[in-house]
Amino acid sequence: MTMQGFRGEILSLSHDPAEAPDALRHDADGLLVVEDGRIVARGPYADLVARFPGLEVEALEGLIVPGFIDAHVHYPQLDRIASHGEQLLDWLERHIFPAEQAFADPAHASAVAEAFLDELLRHGTTSALVFGTVHAASVDAFFAAAEARELRMACGKVLMDLGPEGLKDTPASGVAESEVLIRRWHGRGRLTYAVTPRFALTSSDAQLAGAGKLLADHPGVLLHTHLAENTREISEVAARFTQAADYLDVYDGFGLVTQRSVFAHGIHLPDRSCARLAEAGAGVAVCPSSNLFLGSGMFDFAQAQRHGVRIGLGSDIGAGTSLSLLHNAGVAYQAGLFKGYRLDPFRALWLATGGSARLLHIDKDVGMLVEGQEADFVVLDDKATPLMARRTARATLDERLFALQVLGDDRAVRRTYVLGRCAWDRDALGCVA
Repeated sequence: MTMQGFRGEILSLSHDPAEAPDALRHDADGLLVVEDGRIVARGPYADLVARFPGLEVEALEGLIVPGFIDAHVHYPQLDRIASHGEQLLDWLERHIFPAEQAFADPAHASAVAEAFLDELLRHGTTSALVFGTVHAASVDAFFAAAEARELRMACGKVLMDLGPEGLKDTPASGVAESEVLIRRWHGRGRLTYAVTPRFALTSSDAQLAGAGKLLADHPGVLLHTHLAENTREISEVAARFTQAADYLDVYDGFGLVTQRSVFAHGIHLPDRSCARLAEAGAGVAVCPSSNLFLGSGMFDFAQAQRHGVRIGLGSDIGAGTSLSLLHNAGVAYQAGLFKGYRLDPFRALWLATGGSARLLHIDKDVGMLVEGQEADFVVLDDKATPLMARRTARATLDERLFALQVLGDDRAVRRTYVLGRCAWDRDALGCVA
């Protein structure tokens, strides 16, 4: 691969701005130099261009940011987005479980995986932590599609031996199928496996113990599940696991609270749980549009920050209302403000990029657009609609970014690049081969 240069306005964050100042890195007229899919240099164009004589430079119009990283999403639920009328447990029974049964068919799983990845790229998302279904074929289909596109993705087979008929495994089969999938896919190209019990109520004690053993036997994989999303769910967990101090303690008792554990939602957490998450190095994928759509509640950003809990941003399709992490960042601001927390637009960008990368343990490779990282990035158009153009015409950088988060969605994604290759071009109206 030849060396590539990309010139434009570049914005990223090196760390969580809530933890320490000076996180912002902004090159108003910047140059990104990419070789073999990795960034070899970044800085002001005037300072850097002379180091690379003969470099072919492509000028990009818009704001260049790291590719978005969705910390929690269900690809099999793509076609059930905008399903009306229920909170979490009833919504699962009415809308989701019937849809997921179709993923026993590998051809159906492959077709949805392709459509899902098209949508991710259209929305500027280049990496994600993804739920499959209970069917091993759903994970094979997803990883095959992601590998063909050279995407950095994590996924896992759902462990669910207490699920409905047609959508459950057994403790033994769940472990055995997960073992096969780990051997087949984990660490292959840009792929990571995630051990994926759906949530505490859908697995027996034996299966939760099996999930803990999988984590212990394969220290490089992730743990991906749900935590403290809905008040009825929490009550049912407490009624079943009477010896646990709280919901998180249920998982802890089975060895599932580790540095590599990602828990979706975490809306209703006691301080004890937050302290334990921070102690373990585990984290929470915040899913603001899903939390509101299902009437689950609003994440407490101040509580998480006070305890030092790692967090990232997730769309949680299909309960989420948009795959756009720009949109979800805007909803996160609104949800946070309801509890008195003013989410800064730069921190919101961090959560959608480097924060999610850190949560998924891929921050050495993506999320910050620094030298040595893979060249996954997005070109945003803050004039994508007449109203956005009007709002950002004389705006400062933080105002432009905030407007993108509140008013933006897939329309604001001009291009999406994967390993320095254009994988989505809005003006070409599609994914690029």
